[in-house]
Amino acid sequence: MATERYNPRASEPKWQKAWDAKKLFEADNDDPRPKYYVLEMFPYPSGRIHIGHTRNYTMGDVVARYKRAKGFNVLHPMGWDAFGMPAENAAMQNKVHPKDWTYQNIAAMREQLKVMGLSLDWAREFATCDVDYYHRQQMLFLDFVEKRLVTRKSSKVNWDPEDMTVLANEQVIDGRGWRSGALVEQRELTQWFFRITDYAQDLLDSLEGLDEWPEKVKLMQANWIGRSEGLLIRWPLATPVDGEDELEVYTTRPDTIFGASFMAVAADHPLAKKAAESNPALAKFIDEVRHMGTSVAALETAEKRGFDTGIRVVHPIDETWTLPVYVANFVLMEYGTGAIFGCPSGDQRDLDFANRYGLPVIPVVMPEGENQGNFQIIDEAYVGDGVMINSRFLDGMKPDQAFDEVAKLLEQKTIGNRPMAERKVNFRLRDWGISRQRYWGCPIPMIHCEDCGVVPVPKADLPVRLPDDIEFDRPGNPLDRHPTWRHVKCPQCGKDARRETDTMDTFVDSSWYFARFTAPWANDPTDPKAATEWLPVDQYIGGIEHAILHLLYSRFFTRAMRETGHADLAEPFKGLFTQGMVVHETYRVGSGSNSRWLAPSEVRLEDVDGKRRAIEIATGEEAVIGPLEKMSKSKKNTVSPEEITDGYGADTARWFMLSDSPPERDVEWTDEGAAGAHRFIQRIWRLVSMAAESLAGIQPAAAKEGEAGTVSKAAHKALKSVGEDIEKLAFNRAIARIYELANALTTPLNEAAEGKADPALKAACRQAVDILVHLIAPVMPHLAEECWQTLGGTDLVAERPWPVYD
Repeated sequence: MATERYNPRASEPKWQKAWDAKKLFEADNDDPRPKYYVLEMFPYPSGRIHIGHTRNYTMGDVVARYKRAKGFNVLHPMGWDAFGMPAENAAMQNKVHPKDWTYQNIAAMREQLKVMGLSLDWAREFATCDVDYYHRQQMLFLDFVEKRLVTRKSSKVNWDPEDMTVLANEQVIDGRGWRSGALVEQRELTQWFFRITDYAQDLLDSLEGLDEWPEKVKLMQANWIGRSEGLLIRWPLATPVDGEDELEVYTTRPDTIFGASFMAVAADHPLAKKAAESNPALAKFIDEVRHMGTSVAALETAEKRGFDTGIRVVHPIDETWTLPVYVANFVLMEYGTGAIFGCPSGDQRDLDFANRYGLPVIPVVMPEGENQGNFQIIDEAYVGDGVMINSRFLDGMKPDQAFDEVAKLLEQKTIGNRPMAERKVNFRLRDWGISRQRYWGCPIPMIHCEDCGVVPVPKADLPVRLPDDIEFDRPGNPLDRHPTWRHVKCPQCGKDARRETDTMDTFVDSSWYFARFTAPWANDPTDPKAATEWLPVDQYIGGIEHAILHLLYSRFFTRAMRETGHADLAEPFKGLFTQGMVVHETYRVGSGSNSRWLAPSEVRLEDVDGKRRAIEIATGEEAVIGPLEKMSKSKKNTVSPEEITDGYGADTARWFMLSDSPPERDVEWTDEGAAGAHRFIQRIWRLVSMAAESLAGIQPAAAKEGEAGTVSKAAHKALKSVGEDIEKLAFNRAIARIYELANALTTPLNEAAEGKADPALKAACRQAVDILVHLIAPVMPHLAEECWQTLGGTDLVAERPWPVYD
């Protein structure tokens, strides 16, 4: 037996069937054991998964298997984040219905995941495009409406005139739609919003209690929420404009008020619009600004441009001092009041603007100890702490003291029977606009009636189903063009009315799915008892790219669900882990427009005079080897799970993905690495097979002394360390301990096979091999089962307890 190679292609399907037959991974809500909920961010069903996708699922699976062995009732579910634009794009390009495209992809990807041997509770599987799921989401929406957590208001949006849909700021690149390439327009649209800003302070304060979240993620969320304490200052207009005699500006640096040299307002500010009515050149400039990207990145990299409106404001402390008012491309209406005062010496953006337009630069904060006569600002603003200069009665003060002095002074002055200034807390966070002008999303269950206004669909009439008879013959929202679906009777007056044709942002779907998993069969969105018992998720695993929006929206949803009685908790995820990516080098042949990306399976790697070369197998042409990059379909540097499982088996892929580097870092996928992992699997198989032959009938027992004691000590040391490392998600360290134990067992097992071991050593070796099999089980579950059976085990390792450390 010891000479037989382990055959994963025969072994792995066999054990997967054995697990399924016993329903080992189906969680029972009524199980009295302590509960543990582990969840990986569920995938979008794009068609096929590559090996990079499976790394985070494998991490979650290791935790799930370990926790089951430790006596927990483990919930480890899987579902599909299935709504969104790609399905509509596929419908237009391939003449296939989004529903058909999506469910075909789900079926293919489900089979791919099952091959990986993941201990998932498939009995709880759902897709967010299932009518059952979005029915409950519509129920949640109506509950949120009842609690006034939903509002409908007009908002400036990025409109793609070709795709005929709203784009997020991040989807506008150099003023064009990320997909269509069309010039983006700024439009006013009436949209639905979740009032996430009502919870801004709570969402910020509660970050401190998330002890098992990465500090980086908490900082990113805190910056996104963007709490600031500042002063709302009302600057008098030198000459009233259309009856308006003041300009409100929110600033966090009123201490720099004597360094002000200009005011800047957003292109959509009422003052800008009024000034443009009589100034065609300004109107043209405003139109140009509206076609810019409005993301933070776009604003930071764009050239700072402005247009002098001719309007001037009076300095609130010195009535003899007036400043020009510009319309500027770097000021957004959505932030603060849509107006700023520019202090070029203390802000790099303001300095760039001032230098471009020849505006004064007055240094007002200087580093302590600096000689004022030598201190000047030319190309680089000074943003540090220090002492006030050139600021009259503030000179010599620290900036925070100067802040208070300016506030006290302006709070006592008045303009139009109001204080000239008032202290204010401001947040960068804005209400969450959830309206999308597309078909493949959850319908918003509201009805528009000319007499009654906007009224909710009665819960008894839910779900509002998406119609199947849809035409994707042109861009835009097909729901707007449907001949019958949008026409409905008003539930209040019975007159003709029309359905809301916007659908929900897909981030809504992923903001509560973790709660639905706790009781996916419930008639209500959740079973409050199950949700409260299972949640928060003990360990959530996913990419750092979701650090802000998805995680923040989920945190809002748990608060809203608590307010509407669906779950008694504040936070969705107790522990959060952001894993690194699986990366692979790229291969490209040809040049310019004739270049082509090649998949790893399409090249042959050679070593010529110490230099690696990639040769296209089909043509013999040499390819350029590119850098390590995240696996992506566009660059074809992906490896499918089947490429590995067909040859080496799933356990090889699982082991290699976790062994090569710390889980928070990227791991480079290489054929050599996979082959090395498979060699170790064969080595474990040989060791266990040797033990099965030479230790047959031996009862496992620990030893304290001699060589037997050394073996027992190594086994129990590994047992303790591996458990601790899995608890810390330090999978690569756990694997290193297993390597060490395998090395420690090699000589004693050889001695046993050669008949040189005494009874104590044999008993210690038998216990150590048993421990080894259980230690590999979370990472290589199929091999563990095969080994256990070979050792005479009659039950499944997947249902056995974790060994007891001695």
